[in-house]
Amino acid sequence: MNAAPAMNDPILSVEHLSMKFGGLVAIGDLSFEARRGEITALIGPNGAGKTTVFNCITGFYKPSEGMITLTRRDGSQHLLERLPDFQIPAKAKVARTFQNIRLFSGMTLLENLLVAQHNKLMAASGYTLLGLFGIGGYHKASAESIELAKYWLDKADLTSRADDPAGDLPYGAQRRLEIARAMCTGPELLCLDEPAAGLNPRESNALNELLQGIKATSGTSILLIEHDMSVVMQISDHVVVLEYGRKISDGDPTSVKSDPRVIAAYLGVDDTEVTDVLAEVGDVHVIEQLDGEPDRAHGPTDSASMMAGPVSDTIGHSDDKGELVLVEDGASKAGQYDRLSALANALAAPKGGTPDKLTLIKGIGPVNERKLHEHGIFHFEQIAAWSEADIEAAEAYLEFDGRISRENWVGQAKALAAGGER
Repeated sequence: MNAAPAMNDPILSVEHLSMKFGGLVAIGDLSFEARRGEITALIGPNGAGKTTVFNCITGFYKPSEGMITLTRRDGSQHLLERLPDFQIPAKAKVARTFQNIRLFSGMTLLENLLVAQHNKLMAASGYTLLGLFGIGGYHKASAESIELAKYWLDKADLTSRADDPAGDLPYGAQRRLEIARAMCTGPELLCLDEPAAGLNPRESNALNELLQGIKATSGTSILLIEHDMSVVMQISDHVVVLEYGRKISDGDPTSVKSDPRVIAAYLGVDDTEVTDVLAEVGDVHVIEQLDGEPDRAHGPTDSASMMAGPVSDTIGHSDDKGELVLVEDGASKAGQYDRLSALANALAAPKGGTPDKLTLIKGIGPVNERKLHEHGIFHFEQIAAWSEADIEAAEAYLEFDGRISRENWVGQAKALAAGGER
């Protein structure tokens, strides 16, 4: 028998998840964990692939690659990508709400919550016969279901409207009712797709209180997609950030919201504004030293998402009209930050000694020599040590578009350094 997992152990492990539609990649090699008893937020700009991840977790899509493991309180594990969709709520105890509210608007609030318990009631009724004759354990199961429904109506602050049609509720109250209905299924993992969408500040506060109450009293772990950062930063224990189907950050809210890669991606700034955004985050020197690696102090170990290939491979998203959105080369704002960071690292060698005459390298004129000096490049040895990534970053910075490679600056620098020319 499996040992029961401890609180804060992973309840959900997503490993190398990829979702492809034909030749289009919606999710590229994504790995992250949601810990038991915590609220984990999955955020990112429109088209980042968040709902596609939810669809894979809850069985609406079968992923092209990867493994999704749900570990229950009793220690049993379920590979969600292998379960039929209808068994994911029943066996793995995963419940979900959607972006669009899906209540039974003509039923009362109480009836909506009883419908969520139909599996238990049908089993207790002997699939109609025992319930029809009022024998067996049906009456007890029915009473327990009503009490559970009343409990969650109270938690959602909806008890006074229990006998009203669900369609008569204000929008924010309908959101809370939908979450209460999901909780009546007894989930261990509750997946919420943009629960705060369309809510005013008062309704958002009521939602926050409900979610915090679920976390504190039920032991249910929560995974949510959300665009409302006031909700995410107030209630989340752990935040995972996607951009074009790739993970760009993973950690606690404080570290994520100050990550310049997240700021660049989430604000959706123009290419020419990326440097300004990075400078506004804090000390420019500190920012330039960041290497774009996953934050090892938070979340799971390294994910291959950080090395999932060019973002131009990711083109499988739709806009609000359902039309295909193509992702151009260089579209990733986080990728732009990485290139700037790589360039800063490439140029971060000590000055020391008398500067070499860099104009001896074919292709470096006085203007570019001055630019290189401004970023700490004074010697042939520095250029000779550039990697392919350094060359790419330098070409982007100097707007040379392949010229450094074509003119073989690295080879020229090695020859000049070996020949002792200064």
